[in-house]
Amino acid sequence: MNSKTIANIVVFAALTIALNLWGPKIPAPYLTFLKYQIWEIPIVTAFLLFGPLVGGLIAIANTLMLFVVFPGDLPTGPLYNLAAVLGMLFGIYLMHKILAKRFSERNEAIVVTSSTALGIVLRVVVMTIVNWVLLRYPPPVGYGIPEESILAWLPLIGIFNASLALYTIPVGHFIAKAVRSAIKTL
Repeated sequence: MNSKTIANIVVFAALTIALNLWGPKIPAPYLTFLKYQIWEIPIVTAFLLFGPLVGGLIAIANTLMLFVVFPGDLPTGPLYNLAAVLGMLFGIYLMHKILAKRFSERNEAIVVTSSTALGIVLRVVVMTIVNWVLLRYPPPVGYGIPEESILAWLPLIGIFNASLALYTIPVGHFIAKAVRSAIKTL
């Protein structure tokens, strides 16, 4: 890994961590322990600009920092976040692999829309499985929630994950495109 790649990881990881710790946190009105935030946008942007390795390493750096500084209400919460982000990034990656060569920049909207859709689907699927398996356990792994409650919450958690990805992925695409454009003009 060269020094430019390492510098990109450090800068985007620092931005991600700062937004995670001090950025806006808007509670979901239907499950207030879930918070809408913007810290995943730099991860998506870096993923699109520099590739899956850089995006994944930034997500991992964020997770490690959260364990040290602020794990949240649940000590293993950063792992839940990591699973959500990696599931979403995998969806973006798959769609870019499938569509990027078939569509020119003119049809970028197709790539953005499709990668957003698959990113949402994979994030929701991954988090439905993670939540269904882990929420039943007592802290620090889960919340000790009874099966009936988990099953009632899963659709709401799915809506949260889908709606969070619905703004994160397109904004990440927009910023990555703006950065690429700015670099070309320099």
